[in-house]
Amino acid sequence: MMTRRSKTGFSGLLLSGLLACVSFAFAQDEAERHGYFNVRSASTTLVNGVQELDARLQLILSEDALDALGSGVPLTIELNVEVIRVRRFMLDAVDAELSLRYELEYRPLSQRYIVRNINSGDQDSFATLFSALNNLGRIQRLPIIDDSLLLPGSKYRIRLRALLSTRQYSAPLRLLFFWRDEWQLKSDWYEWRLER
Repeated sequence: MMTRRSKTGFSGLLLSGLLACVSFAFAQDEAERHGYFNVRSASTTLVNGVQELDARLQLILSEDALDALGSGVPLTIELNVEVIRVRRFMLDAVDAELSLRYELEYRPLSQRYIVRNINSGDQDSFATLFSALNNLGRIQRLPIIDDSLLLPGSKYRIRLRALLSTRQYSAPLRLLFFWRDEWQLKSDWYEWRLER
């Protein structure tokens, strides 16, 4: 009797574990189909009087965004950075805001993915979407703010987020995208204290 119960209990446990694995895989597949943006890490370093940003992002495009990209519609990925001064008896103040925009485009004739920095005009070409998104997700030594613009003795925090921007499209398209979750790709704010 004890042996039979143990076998039954073990089978039930095995079945529960298998179902948990399947549901986790399904949830992960579902998240990837809808896409998501995530800031995995971010920090700033003072270099020659300028605060420079290093960050790692995970950028997974939704099926709708992938279809649009494959059809020749360029996508704009935007990074928002805020420099916030901490105040004791008042609301914290946003002393500086920076918006960096990158255009991702697929060219079917050359079968290449083009990443263009809209702010600077620089561009790179990639053989795969994975390598293009991986490049976009690696921010290195990006100048954020001159340290002399920060008030001496004040404490600051910085926050960063990534989003799929739709403001470059016509108003009817933007309205359509507003109602479709697959186009609402935006990471949470990632925040850290500025070391000076």
